[in-house]
Amino acid sequence: MTDGSPLAVAMEEEESTPISMEVEETPPPSMAPRDPPKIQRLEESVVNRIAAGEVIQRPVSAVKELVENSLDADSTSITVTVKDGGLKLIQVSDDGHGIRREDLPILCERHTTSKLSKYEDLFSLSSMGFRGEALASMTYVAHVTVTTITKGQIHGHRVSYRDGVMEHEPKACAAVKGTQIMVENLFYNMIARRKTLQNSADDYGKIVDLLSRMAIHHNNVSFSCRKHGAVKADVHSVVSSSRHDSIRSVYGVSVAKNLIKVEVSSSESSGCAFDMEGFVSNSNYVAKKTILVLFINARLVECSALKRAIEIVYAATLPKAAKPFVYMSINVPREHVDINIHPTKKEVSLLNQEIMIEMIQSEVELKLRNTNDTRTFQEQKVEYIQSTLKSSRSDTPISPLPSGQKTPKVPVHKMVRTDSSDPAGRLHAFLQPKPNNLPDNVSSLSAVRSSIRQRRNPKETADLSSVQQLLSGIDSSCHPGLLETVRNCTYVGMADDVFALVQYQTHLYLANVVNLSKELMYQQTLRRFAHFNAIQLSDPAPLSELILLALQEEDLDPEKDHLKERIAEMNTELLKEQTEMLEEYFGVFIDSDGNLSRLPVILDQYTPDMDRVPEFLLCLGNDVEWEDEKACFQGVSAAIGNFYAMHPPLLPNPSGDGVRFYTKTSEKSSQENPALGGNVEMESVVDQDLLSDAETAWAQREWSIQHVLFPSMRLFLKPPASMASNGTFVKVASLEKLYKIFERC
Repeated sequence: MTDGSPLAVAMEEEESTPISMEVEETPPPSMAPRDPPKIQRLEESVVNRIAAGEVIQRPVSAVKELVENSLDADSTSITVTVKDGGLKLIQVSDDGHGIRREDLPILCERHTTSKLSKYEDLFSLSSMGFRGEALASMTYVAHVTVTTITKGQIHGHRVSYRDGVMEHEPKACAAVKGTQIMVENLFYNMIARRKTLQNSADDYGKIVDLLSRMAIHHNNVSFSCRKHGAVKADVHSVVSSSRHDSIRSVYGVSVAKNLIKVEVSSSESSGCAFDMEGFVSNSNYVAKKTILVLFINARLVECSALKRAIEIVYAATLPKAAKPFVYMSINVPREHVDINIHPTKKEVSLLNQEIMIEMIQSEVELKLRNTNDTRTFQEQKVEYIQSTLKSSRSDTPISPLPSGQKTPKVPVHKMVRTDSSDPAGRLHAFLQPKPNNLPDNVSSLSAVRSSIRQRRNPKETADLSSVQQLLSGIDSSCHPGLLETVRNCTYVGMADDVFALVQYQTHLYLANVVNLSKELMYQQTLRRFAHFNAIQLSDPAPLSELILLALQEEDLDPEKDHLKERIAEMNTELLKEQTEMLEEYFGVFIDSDGNLSRLPVILDQYTPDMDRVPEFLLCLGNDVEWEDEKACFQGVSAAIGNFYAMHPPLLPNPSGDGVRFYTKTSEKSSQENPALGGNVEMESVVDQDLLSDAETAWAQREWSIQHVLFPSMRLFLKPPASMASNGTFVKVASLEKLYKIFERC
């Protein structure tokens, strides 16, 4: 407390003075007012690169834009080639109307398009593209090359683009009908974006999924997608008459056979005008994730609200919250949809979207419930063979064990209940097949095995070092584990058209009979080198006609017929020059007139599918290196192996749903009033002759697989190590693991 006297006041001032001096020595930093940042106009290249990153987010975005441009060009065939997931190369080729020469200078400038001319055109668009941004965006983040030709032009033009402008004047070049666009080194100038897209397998999978979805809806266009350098396409669809056939072609029979057709239509009077048709999976379909393929006004889009609504229906209707497959095509008045709400156009805005989704959800739920009420199960009639129920070992003498020893007990989970040398363990031993038109004098299994053993490989092979090297290569690459499996496996039955079920000890495998038979025929061709019996053709077949037939099957374009005839003539002359070697070493005889007269016998009791002769001859002419001895023998043996392999017959499998391929629709007039023509009705008629041929072909193939292929494999095949990893053998069950599962249950 201070009393307010002058002395006290003075003392207070003296005490406070040092404190005030310290503050003055370290004053707080002064905050000078900042000027507002200056707004400046970005350079055009910066603006375009930023915009390009929004439009082209991933390689699949570029593919989508290019494919939609091809569809807008009225293409009937679109081919996509991809390298390193699209980062190194995206090549899209089509057979559309092409691009005019005078349009090439502005082709890749921003906002240049042939789809609209004023803003109001957005509400009446029927094309996929409209902004004119896609190609321009690609040129700012990649190197783009365009090759095109229009109808009536003698030659095409090729030009490269960078940053929206041409790098050079269009150059004249040879070109096929349509346009080819190559996008190379995508995101080469966006380091961060490129590093995040290093998983090329993931991006390629997205491209394959995109084209699969496109192929379903645009069933009037053939799609193809493959990796650069690959022979087989990962997506290959052909023009089909219905979207259901397109789904079967792209997603497989297992999906197509479990689909229900759904249709919803609404008029303006209900406040929401639209038409929807599509397919949804039934209760038999099993999948780990939902597949929703949605097209609105022929545009592939996504709709999370519709997807959630359908998943709710399946979760409430089917057990275990089954994940559905859904394809829907919705058509709405163009003025009721806004397509300009997303940079990549993958989403749209619909008028009365909630009402539309509710109506679709109700219809899907109704279809599912009706399907569950009328669900049917196919019944297969089985005839049991009484002889197989009897003990086949009753006459086998049993050697007595030494006194005092008991029979060792085998654990039940390790007990092998089949014998590879006894047919009683096979599926066919319990089911009596009834193939139509099979010969009655088919040899028994024991007779066939005896014949095969009598036809052992000749001991004296042609004394050629190249053949010996090829045979040594077969021996050195043999996989010992697979060899043991092949020698001691039991054939169970065919699982589908390609895979057979085989048992080895306590394991069940799927075995690819096409791969196995191809390798077996190749090895047997080398082992029987220059020691073949012959199959004499009843009528000699002209090589030129057969090769021309194979070329026409590969390419149906009639404009190339002259080129095909020239190729067929060249291959015919080439094979005629090699006829002496082919006859002496491989048993293939071609006479001086260019007619095929004889073929070799690779396995007794087996004749190859003669429908594949054209493909075999074309392979001999195109794929064999005739100048090098070892490569020549290897190429001819591989061609013979592929020809003699047990491929599925060319006629569709008539079992199950396959019989519909042999059903044709014809008109039937009623007899009530013949003078007036009667009432025209449609009836389905089965082509019995064709159906009978198909049943015979498939039954003969299955007989050959069981009684010729597998016995021969046990004797001769040395499976290469590659079969352990290429899917030729797939383990599907193990007795020990099954017992563990049942013990937990």
